[in-house]
Amino acid sequence: MNKKIKNPKQVAVAILCFIIALFSMNVSAQKTYHLASPDGKLRTTISVGDQITYTLSHGTTGILNASPVSMTLESGEVLGKSPKGVKIKLSGVNRTVPSPFYKKSEVTENYNELALTFNGNYGLIFRAYNEGLAYRFVTNRKGNMIIHEEEFTLNFQKDFMTYAAYSVNGEGTFESQMHNSFEGPYVHLPLSGLNTKRIFYLPALVELDEGKKLCITEVDLYGFPGAWLNGNGAQSLKVVHSGFPKKTEPRGSSYFILEREKFIAKTEGSCTFPWRLLIVAENDAALLNTDMVYSVAEPCRIADPSWIKPGKAIWDWWHGTALTGVDFRSGMNTETFKYYVDFAAKHGLEYVLVDAGWAVNPDNILAGVRAGMDFAELVKYGRSKNVDILVWMSYRAFHHDMDNVSRYYAELGVKGFKIDFQDRDDQQIEDYIYAAAETCAKYKLLIDFHGIHKPTGLQRTYPNVINYEGVMGLEWVKFGDQQTLDLVTNDVTIPFIRMVAGPMDYTPGAMLNANKQNFRVISSEPMSQGTRCRQLATYIVFDAPLAMISDRPSNYEKELDCFHFMAKIPTVWEQTVPLENRVAEYVSVARKKGNEWYIGGMTGWKENELTLDLSFLGDGNYKIELFTDGVNANRIASDYKKEIINIPANRKLTVKMAQGGGFAGRIY
Repeated sequence: MNKKIKNPKQVAVAILCFIIALFSMNVSAQKTYHLASPDGKLRTTISVGDQITYTLSHGTTGILNASPVSMTLESGEVLGKSPKGVKIKLSGVNRTVPSPFYKKSEVTENYNELALTFNGNYGLIFRAYNEGLAYRFVTNRKGNMIIHEEEFTLNFQKDFMTYAAYSVNGEGTFESQMHNSFEGPYVHLPLSGLNTKRIFYLPALVELDEGKKLCITEVDLYGFPGAWLNGNGAQSLKVVHSGFPKKTEPRGSSYFILEREKFIAKTEGSCTFPWRLLIVAENDAALLNTDMVYSVAEPCRIADPSWIKPGKAIWDWWHGTALTGVDFRSGMNTETFKYYVDFAAKHGLEYVLVDAGWAVNPDNILAGVRAGMDFAELVKYGRSKNVDILVWMSYRAFHHDMDNVSRYYAELGVKGFKIDFQDRDDQQIEDYIYAAAETCAKYKLLIDFHGIHKPTGLQRTYPNVINYEGVMGLEWVKFGDQQTLDLVTNDVTIPFIRMVAGPMDYTPGAMLNANKQNFRVISSEPMSQGTRCRQLATYIVFDAPLAMISDRPSNYEKELDCFHFMAKIPTVWEQTVPLENRVAEYVSVARKKGNEWYIGGMTGWKENELTLDLSFLGDGNYKIELFTDGVNANRIASDYKKEIINIPANRKLTVKMAQGGGFAGRIY
């Protein structure tokens, strides 16, 4: 239940402290409205005249000059152009809400809100949080609307450095770039240096003055396409949207867009549009603990989500169902997956994920399973061992008959789907994502979306959507370019950008580890870039309510010290505390579950030493089971040291990391 402010006078005081509605009129009849965050640091000024613009600053840090917002309808009407009949409504919220499948057990929602209504039939809502600014359009009209385009332009005060992930499809048309798996590496360039012929997807990160950061993303995409950004060769970014699909045809695991409309969305006349989020972090560490996406998102639509079970899954695809030490031919057969069930049961893993290759017809998964696979037997066997089964399927296979597919596999006893190859973010995809979440929730099925864009708050609205890919993950060591692939730098960049949007299915857990010189792209026996301890750390650093155990069981059986530690790490948490952090250089975090804390960290290709402040532990005597890079880890990446030591009384713990290294520990 929400814990609201007990004294109504507090609300009145908060509203009076907004610095809102002190508007003035000049000769052009422009009105200005001022909105500040509850702590007074974040400030925006909304100007309403011939157009609507807003500015943004934080403390003494200037961020945005006047930046216009509007929405153009197919009729030519522009929402935001010379609006009339302005009405304002002021409000404030300060409450806590439960967040049971998240990086903390509850989230504080604290913001000041200014709602502007124009002409009586559309408006803008601005919310100032201590963590940033959110705004969205709302409409109240009869009939339906067709949206031609949205104006979402960011005019920065300086030529700030920016982290952006381009589409992997080069310099083709913007539409061609939008067919994308959302797994590109980040470039680090000034705003003026961004390639004007390429677009990049959200989230994106801008480095402000005074060490502050601005993370740009969006929430609640129902009925609207996802946003891409494009630079103008100067200090501005503008939004680019995918056109609404007009003609499609099935191809492989997805659908190919043959033709698009000139408009971007078809909506009801009365609706709310996506939130535009500008998350402001006072330092790098704050990016690991922001809750703004979760806070802004629509609350849970599932009446009783208690059936949702986070956990870990042993997963076959990364190691190709290639097993050793068994007396049967491993592959896509019941014997192999019963072996996985036995392994999961032995080590306390909740799930076995059966990936691609099990269906007779991968585009019609109700046609049955291939010879040698018996899902009913596998589910029954898993149940006897307290291990549940998840199955892979393509977007195309699920989309065309999602209710029957969901009902059939739920009745069979399967507990969820990994749905792959969406690879777009137009309105058609966004509407499908919500429909998939709702349908699977009806049948109490989890979803792990792959080939998908970043999370946009759906993990709160439908928490059965338990994880998302949309990240350059460990699978890239199987097929990436050996000369240019750099997952080590990627790993210490994505927590501050991609992970701000929500959980990510990175699929870690490699037991074959390599330094920069020894790394090879080998699909059949893949290895990680970086050290063994780095792989342990990923389970603590990366948010993943459903986490994959990716390597073959025999590799784990040879490394039980590491694997036992890995298998016990929780996947959802009660508390998160960022430690020492610097974007693209190193990351470290502490997380609490029950009476135990876990700490984990990673560095780039440069050796590093961090002194961690563990004062959050409070009074008492604590020990730590600590895994650190071995003295020879720069040469042999699998080298590690395990020790159990006392946490110092001064609560300072120094850890050393090798090149591409990491550390992981359990405090008790």
